[in-house]
Amino acid sequence: MNLLSLDTSTEFLSLALQLGDKTYAHHQHAGQAASQLVLPQIQALLDTANIQLSDLDGIAFGAGPGAFTGVRVACGVAQGLGFGANLPVVGVNTLMALAQASGQERVIGCLDARMGEIYHAAFVRENGLWIEKSATTVCKPEAAPVLEGEWAGAGSGWAAYGEILSGVYAQNLTKIMAQDSHYKATPTAEAILQLAKPAFEAGLAKPASEAAPIYIRNRVALTTIEREQGLRL
Repeated sequence: MNLLSLDTSTEFLSLALQLGDKTYAHHQHAGQAASQLVLPQIQALLDTANIQLSDLDGIAFGAGPGAFTGVRVACGVAQGLGFGANLPVVGVNTLMALAQASGQERVIGCLDARMGEIYHAAFVRENGLWIEKSATTVCKPEAAPVLEGEWAGAGSGWAAYGEILSGVYAQNLTKIMAQDSHYKATPTAEAILQLAKPAFEAGLAKPASEAAPIYIRNRVALTTIEREQGLRL
């Protein structure tokens, strides 16, 4: 299958293009510029592979949780491109993509949700599939769900609140991947592609008009004072 995947849920712009057994990827620290870079970089990826958007079989995207604007950008781009080229789409939970990218089997995924909170979920890989053992949620790091057994921690939440989270999980942790070393501490488009491919193959992709983000935080805007303080959602 020929598939495109994208993620802008974090400060990284991540893209992947699969043509049969060959994959092209682009991953950069884009910050708030991701919305301006995503379409030109997608076109650059298509040009590198020497194909057109219409040659694809579908588009996968990081549906969230993540930065409010970034999640909407990814969903909007997938929806717009999919609608224009009549391609189906698959949205992937970014915390599951984080677990996939980590290379571990038992993962506590935490992304920095700003405002003193984290996006949190725990996944275990069983028979090649990820099983959600702790539901995707947003919470204060000190209120992270208690889990039994050994786990690897991954994601920007560990970089922002590593001391607090390490206190919550004490002896449960076997490894912490908090930095973007080899892209194992952030959701990547390649991981999203790997997770979405079975859905495309099984005919479970949705029409582009049904693309939707995953929101788990009720607040979608900051007060003027919060913006002046440099806070972000």
